[in-house]
Amino acid sequence: MGLGVNGSMKNSSKIGFLSAIVALGGFLFGYDTAIISGTIGLVKTQFNLTTMMEGWYVSSALIGTILGVSVAGFLSDRYGRKNMLIVSGLFFALSAIGCSLSESFNHLVTYRILGGVGIGIASMLSPLYISEIAPANNRGKLVSLYQLAITIGILIAYFVNSYLFTLSTIDGLNHHRFYGIEVWRIMLGTEILPVAIFLLLLFVIPKSPRWLIMKGKKIRAKKIMNGLMTDLEANKEIRNIEEVLSEKVSGLKSIFSSQFKWPIIIGVSLALFSQFSGINAIIYYGPQILEKGGLHFGEALNSQVLIGIVNVLFTFLAIWKIDSLGRKPLLKYGISGIMISLFIVGLLFFLEVNNVYLLMTFILTFLACFSFSYGPVLWVLLSEIYPIKIRGITMSMATLALWVGNSIVGQMTPWLLENINPFGTFWLFSILMFPAIYLVFRVLPETKGKTLEEIEKYWISIKTK
Repeated sequence: MGLGVNGSMKNSSKIGFLSAIVALGGFLFGYDTAIISGTIGLVKTQFNLTTMMEGWYVSSALIGTILGVSVAGFLSDRYGRKNMLIVSGLFFALSAIGCSLSESFNHLVTYRILGGVGIGIASMLSPLYISEIAPANNRGKLVSLYQLAITIGILIAYFVNSYLFTLSTIDGLNHHRFYGIEVWRIMLGTEILPVAIFLLLLFVIPKSPRWLIMKGKKIRAKKIMNGLMTDLEANKEIRNIEEVLSEKVSGLKSIFSSQFKWPIIIGVSLALFSQFSGINAIIYYGPQILEKGGLHFGEALNSQVLIGIVNVLFTFLAIWKIDSLGRKPLLKYGISGIMISLFIVGLLFFLEVNNVYLLMTFILTFLACFSFSYGPVLWVLLSEIYPIKIRGITMSMATLALWVGNSIVGQMTPWLLENINPFGTFWLFSILMFPAIYLVFRVLPETKGKTLEEIEKYWISIKTK
């Protein structure tokens, strides 16, 4: 929202608190994404899954995510960001309970899809809400809390998987059990605790002031804004928002108009290529990849805890530097490091270097580069580069591209590992970073320190260039 460009706010700690609450949607996203990694082998054994069915088990949630993203923009513009975040929490809860009680593979997949709907809605609306209450000088840092929450969710899920797997026993069918229950059920069911916390805290947050103004509810918006800044700043921000709203920017025709084609191209392309980096091949199939590198399954689960720690630590680097160094430098260094790391991991597999520690070093380097660049910066960019009147639907488009890419990687990784080997898989991911590097170096503008209104006016101004 750019609540006070100079950062002079009545209650910046309150904005941070509200941002942290909404960022819990990212925690659920990360937890749900990573908890699946510890269950794949167990579910595959129990239900006698083929390679393609294994891919379907993982990627089925992504189908739900695509459905959720597809409607999140329209519904959030109509019913509000807060209300739709509550809906996402309800989908998470239904999935956690349903997965833990599923008696067949089809039932399990159905509840995974419902959970995916929750992920899709939250993945778009959490960063969007934060961007609409954050001051311009701290917006990158606050929106990055969403990515930090994702990485913490992933890390906690890895700890939970490793801990529950260690406590479980093996029955005669080689099924790991936890006090008479298949341990994968417990793993999937543990998500209900953070879901309950998320739903309860959502009732504390106000509706987005920007959304209220867009709906003509200026008095209610002003009341909320007065709790976040001085009265003078609130009046200035309302004038800026109303000025932007007076521009003729609405409907599908405006989305594809000349001045807004570049934010669409940038957002959709970067979202898609972020997934083609192979990040979720590591998150979903990390244990299997590490097994191919020489680790036993239990050791691979423990190694994923280290992956989660690196993910969290380097996200802090992004939070520290994103508003001072800027978005572009983080993406330049990060994507370049991702491409090089992926190539070296592929080379180690190709040369059959039997050194697990060396393999882990470059996998962790890849994750570090992703965690201070693509991970947080993408969500920041998607939440700030689109004009207010079409922000919901355009952010849905970009987030949809992200989840389509995620779905493709989730479904195809087992096939790629089996048919072009790990080295071919990692080299393919490396090659797919070239278009992203071109976009960042040659097309992407720097948005640090600019209000959302200033960014919108920039796109309008280039129409005449």
